Amino acid sequence: MNDRPVYLDHQATTPVDPRVVEAMLPYLTSEFGNPSSSHAYGRTAAAAVATARTRVAALIGAAGPDEIVFTSSGTESNHLALTGAAQALRAAGRGDHIVTTAIEHPATQATCDRLAGDGFRVTRLPVGPDGRLDPAGLVHAVGPDTVLVSVMHANNEIGTLQPLPELAAVTRERGILLHTDAAQSPATVAVDVDALGVDLLTLVGHKMYAPKGVGALYIRRGTPALRPQLVGGGQEHGLRAATENVPGIVALGAAAEIARTEHATDAARIRALRDRLLGALTTALPGLRLNGSSRHRLPGNLSLTFPSHTADRLMTATPGLAFSAGSACHSGGTAPSPVLTAIGLTPDEAARTVRLGIGRHTTGADITTAAELLVTATTPVRP
Repeated sequence: MNDRPVYLDHQATTPVDPRVVEAMLPYLTSEFGNPSSSHAYGRTAAAAVATARTRVAALIGAAGPDEIVFTSSGTESNHLALTGAAQALRAAGRGDHIVTTAIEHPATQATCDRLAGDGFRVTRLPVGPDGRLDPAGLVHAVGPDTVLVSVMHANNEIGTLQPLPELAAVTRERGILLHTDAAQSPATVAVDVDALGVDLLTLVGHKMYAPKGVGALYIRRGTPALRPQLVGGGQEHGLRAATENVPGIVALGAAAEIARTEHATDAARIRALRDRLLGALTTALPGLRLNGSSRHRLPGNLSLTFPSHTADRLMTATPGLAFSAGSACHSGGTAPSPVLTAIGLTPDEAARTVRLGIGRHTTGADITTAAELLVTATTPVRP
């Protein structure tokens, strides 16, 4: 009997799909070659990397596999995109201004902080109560020295999807590069780089049922050459030196192929489970608040502010569930989440906010259990 908690934290990480495990296993055992080697072992590994690159490109509608660079993580992809582009464009005399939002992932925020320390000007735009950026705000923020805009596709805390095509209309007209962190999206949301209008796009393996430790960066053809951040052997088109993580890359390719063919079906099922859970909680708990856009959001995300119980108290009272507090920062501190305060929550409201993340393997029984446990934990005991 499985007595492990019901897992509702798919925005933090996803379990590795068994089909992905099966695809990568040979490259952890018999097919151990270095892709840079010219003998049979190396050629087999190189072919596997090439197949994965093609699959990742197909997932996002890239023009070809040459637009995909494999990395170790979303953090590294974001760093390469932002730092590599900003440094190269400043060196070319294009400018030194970067625009992002107040609700980006810490990987983007920290990279922008470091760039600011290196003399770049960074503008962080506010978002509306639903967590979406108004394109008009971007129009007013950019100028002749703006070289890069970075806006995440889907927020990891509140699930809000950004209006990237409208933002891209602003950047494209002015010759400004547009980067998006799409870590949260591809498993359940259609991601097409031409439809979104982006020049750079971050993908992360462990957010789409591949293992941790692998990611990718899409770089549109014609984008000015990024300045490499890891130098050495010249792997990944000279942009990311280091022997490739072949098992991880194969896994990411397999996960990309599954997402390409199944994301719409997964999204419909997951959205139905999400709406069922939200309906049960809303009915039982008057005053419950949904954060983020109710229309433009990830199918499996619920960011909920409870009327009276703190997230810590809820987590302690529901050991049968695995979910995240919505108020803690990523380093485990107790400060209110910058994302929640950016959309107008008070510190007290942020402390009463949790994130529930539904995924590919969540069942109807899981939803029933989650609703019962959360309602029981928040219902006063009558004498």
